[in-house]
Amino acid sequence: MFELIGVPPQALFGQLLLGLINGSFYALLSLGLAVIFGLLNIINFAHGAQYMLGAFAAYLLLNNPFYSIGYWPALILAPVIVGGLGMLLERNLISQLNVRSKTRPLIFIASFVATFLALAASHLSGGAVPDLASLAGYKLDPAAAYGIAAIGALLFTSLLSATNMLKAPDADQNTDHLYGLLLTFGLAIIIQGLFVNQYGSSGLPYTIPDELKGGQNLGFMFLPIYRGWVIVASLAVCIATWLIIEKTKLGAYLRAATENPTLLSAFGVNVPRLVTFTYGFGVALAGLAGVLAAPIYSVNPNMGADLIIVVFAVVVIGGMGSILGAIVTGFMLGIVEGLTKVFYPEAASVVIFVIMAIVLLIKPAGLFGRTA
Repeated sequence: MFELIGVPPQALFGQLLLGLINGSFYALLSLGLAVIFGLLNIINFAHGAQYMLGAFAAYLLLNNPFYSIGYWPALILAPVIVGGLGMLLERNLISQLNVRSKTRPLIFIASFVATFLALAASHLSGGAVPDLASLAGYKLDPAAAYGIAAIGALLFTSLLSATNMLKAPDADQNTDHLYGLLLTFGLAIIIQGLFVNQYGSSGLPYTIPDELKGGQNLGFMFLPIYRGWVIVASLAVCIATWLIIEKTKLGAYLRAATENPTLLSAFGVNVPRLVTFTYGFGVALAGLAGVLAAPIYSVNPNMGADLIIVVFAVVVIGGMGSILGAIVTGFMLGIVEGLTKVFYPEAASVVIFVIMAIVLLIKPAGLFGRTA
């Protein structure tokens, strides 16, 4: 039988295709992370949960009791919905971390994260950690427990804010990344916990649209049409995003807002609104990736958690905040991972992290990152 580099061509090209598909999701998700970090300086650990929200938005649009909305409209509606939720999140919580703010609700963040981590840990562990309701002797619905905890944290913060007890630390303290990471990590746990509670951990089906069913025999391999569509769509969105940020007036405003927001405000640009829009756009990219993934992987609450660590590794290798680095590295590492499955399958799950360690030792700023 004919072999290529000691491997049957069907197996080699099959794994290359799988690598390209995984790379498409790596690139799309790391692109959203790079946009948010590069332009807003926020480590958005909720990105995996927002990717999951995109898949669930498509599923719920299709299976709602009023009017079933299929794949193609969901491809636009779901990212808009998830991006809108992201804008609300940025406006009401993340913007409070901004160093330009006169007050910074540190206690709010700590109480918010700690409360929900405790509750989420309780429910995710099947009740191994007793929650507030069970300690009080009441049988409380988990969703109600989350809501009560949120209201309590908000009231507590409002009280402290009203008494001016929440003073911001000095602006030159380089702790902003940590606050953003803690807040978004807590939010990711909350979102995932709520969806596990509501839908369970097993996957929900989402069928491939009729237009993209079937496959094409290329002679050396069989190409499923939907998987080919995912690669093309992801590549097109990544290139379009790069062109918008690097080549347009809007992209110039976004870059200027990160360098000197005060000067940009002097020219009449609403910088806070620009920041909110940018965060929403990055989140919408995660939502779009979720919709594309829904017919390939089962829609389940853990799909983002399974992917987020790998995506962060991709962003670090490409260079934190580098748009081009996120795109190129995402596809490249997907292919490397696929080839590793062919030649040394045991290392497939760790090869990306080995590459990350090597890159950080040689070039700490990442392959496309700029040294400060």
